[in-house]
Amino acid sequence: MTATATATATTPVEKTGARTPEAAGVIENARERIDALDDRIIGLVQERMAVSAVIQEARITSGGRRVNLSREMEILAHYRDALGKPGTALAMTLLELSRGRV
Repeated sequence: MTATATATATTPVEKTGARTPEAAGVIENARERIDALDDRIIGLVQERMAVSAVIQEARITSGGRRVNLSREMEILAHYRDALGKPGTALAMTLLELSRGRV
């Protein structure tokens, strides 16, 4: 290893902010799980966007509006009830992603 590589290399304890190797191991394993969950969440969001596009197309084709505000309010309430105030922000982001270009 070169001097530069040695200077920039970090140990698991340094990388995780843990104070012991055991805690660092727990954190690294948990982070791997979080990364896998994030990949699944991203996939689900993409699936939600595709389903929303189908709904919007059907609504527009039938002469309706692209966005149904009463339905969006139901979704906001659902997320708020399940996750509290941050759930509302999450729902707003999902709705924005799912609306496509307005």
